[in-house]
Amino acid sequence: MTIAAGDRIAVTGAAGFIGSAITRRLLERGASVVALAEPAGDRRNLHGLGVDVRPADVCDLGSVRRALEGARFVFHAAAVYGFWAKDPSVFYKVNVEGRRNVLRAAAEVGAERIVYTSTVGTLGLDKSQKLPATEESVADVSHLFGHYKRSKYVAEHEVLRAAAQGVPVSLVLPTFPLGPRDHRPTPTGKVVVDFLNGRIPAYVETAMNVAHVDDLAAGHLLALERGRVGRSYIVGGENLAMRELLSLLAEVTGLPPVTVRLPTLVAFAAGLLSETVEGKVLGRHPSVPLEAARMSSTMMVFDDARARRELGYVSRPAQEAVEDSVRWFVDNGYVVPGRRRRISLSSEHSGSVEFV
Repeated sequence: MTIAAGDRIAVTGAAGFIGSAITRRLLERGASVVALAEPAGDRRNLHGLGVDVRPADVCDLGSVRRALEGARFVFHAAAVYGFWAKDPSVFYKVNVEGRRNVLRAAAEVGAERIVYTSTVGTLGLDKSQKLPATEESVADVSHLFGHYKRSKYVAEHEVLRAAAQGVPVSLVLPTFPLGPRDHRPTPTGKVVVDFLNGRIPAYVETAMNVAHVDDLAAGHLLALERGRVGRSYIVGGENLAMRELLSLLAEVTGLPPVTVRLPTLVAFAAGLLSETVEGKVLGRHPSVPLEAARMSSTMMVFDDARARRELGYVSRPAQEAVEDSVRWFVDNGYVVPGRRRRISLSSEHSGSVEFV
């Protein structure tokens, strides 16, 4: 199965971080992209791309079906992603019911293949915290902290059930993205922004798999063209301990490294206090969501050998993802002037740049 120039391809969540990267990759291949975007959402990532933007709420089957009409392929990247919400039901409404609508509409319009964006958060992690998880790592549901992971876990199993019933869908499980156009920013991008602004006085020893968002997008296209129906593919980059990521940030920016390490219990206590006082009492987003605190004590490392072997997936070094992320955040006003003047990017990938 091959994407051909002129193919009508629909992308849900097209204005998002990963969704917009998928959209750009499709445009490079000459596809005619229908970008489904939340009616009242931020569409800056679609500006100037010349795509057919369709305001569509994935929870509205009718609007989704109209937007998907005539699409040969569908990428379903829309989701509510976060560690906390005042009304947790939004995670299930969008991530589960919305997924059901997109798959149903895609089947009704005769889409030849659907690629569903899941998350590595649905996988089980090694209890010894030494071995990377694979697509075969079964999660202990009691360890799926937070409504985002739980809703995506439910949604993923419904996708697998749909595939068993004949719906032509493959699943992509991206790791932790960095790179340009992270407006929100994502939790991974927030680590970069907080470091650039000097807001990380200490760290908890965790680990994560860091990948360039454009590589994750390329992995989605490979899953469509070379992936098997009903099969899951982790797409990622490099496994880095938090101290390694922070050291890499210091190296590429010239800013001082973070050297103080906090015990995990301190982070957990901060998350519990923040979610209780800010979340439950004051009704606002916690500064330290409990799910984020729990994740800070988990080694979130993954093995994407299946995607590399079966799809031909490749990824660039994590340093390039970090550099592109830093450059974009600095250029787009996320860094306070005093810190911005101290940043100097210098590498073979990015050239030498001093910010003023």
